[in-house]
Amino acid sequence: MAASLFCVGAGETMRFLTVSDEIVPSIYSLNIKQRFGTIQSVLSCGDLPYYYLEFIVTMLGVPLYYIYGNHDTIEHSAGGETLTGARGCTLIEDRVIMQEGLLIGGLGGSIRYNNDDAPQYSEQQMLMRVWRMTPQLLLNKVRHGRHIDILMTHAPPLGIHNGPSRPHKGFKALLMFMERFQPRYLIHGHIHRSYGFSPVTETRYRDTLIVNTAGHRLLGIADAETPTLLDGKAVGERIAGPSASTDNS
Repeated sequence: MAASLFCVGAGETMRFLTVSDEIVPSIYSLNIKQRFGTIQSVLSCGDLPYYYLEFIVTMLGVPLYYIYGNHDTIEHSAGGETLTGARGCTLIEDRVIMQEGLLIGGLGGSIRYNNDDAPQYSEQQMLMRVWRMTPQLLLNKVRHGRHIDILMTHAPPLGIHNGPSRPHKGFKALLMFMERFQPRYLIHGHIHRSYGFSPVTETRYRDTLIVNTAGHRLLGIADAETPTLLDGKAVGERIAGPSASTDNS
């Protein structure tokens, strides 16, 4: 399936390739440069093998920022080397970085649903991660006039793009994050579109556009305060409050 292109705002556009959860043949290809040569940065929202991320960053030659999914763990290279991360890529768990004028932060992992030694968190643990990030977000507000532009997560917020079982529930802490810090985008993975939970992959919650990037998407962000267009169409109604459980597209 071809990726959709978001055209957001007006002015010069920053072009992102966003990926998570699934190895996409059109990306893991020697023709990647021909297909995605205009991309300026890559954002990975978890559950992808390190060799895949390393291939992307090597072939495209642009920055790649990533977070962990609930299945990410230590890997071993073909030569027997133990890998704890993707070489040539930048992990942005629990922090915010500046990329070409955009503030991008990461909170990976899923809700805890078993006792595996994996990036899984209780609701309270995720809330504590948000609080630990808060000083940097407040400093961004002073320095840049906003807290954050893009929040990368693996799991979605509670009640938005969620599945019916506990492993595919989202975090209430992410609803609080959006209410308090107003990111322009929250980009998540974890909810494979092939699961068929919902055809909705984009939802607006207050000032934030939430995008499910399972597989891959193409994202264009211009210098505008609020996302206005998605896939060439106006984004639908807002979900206005923290008790939201209905998706809008």
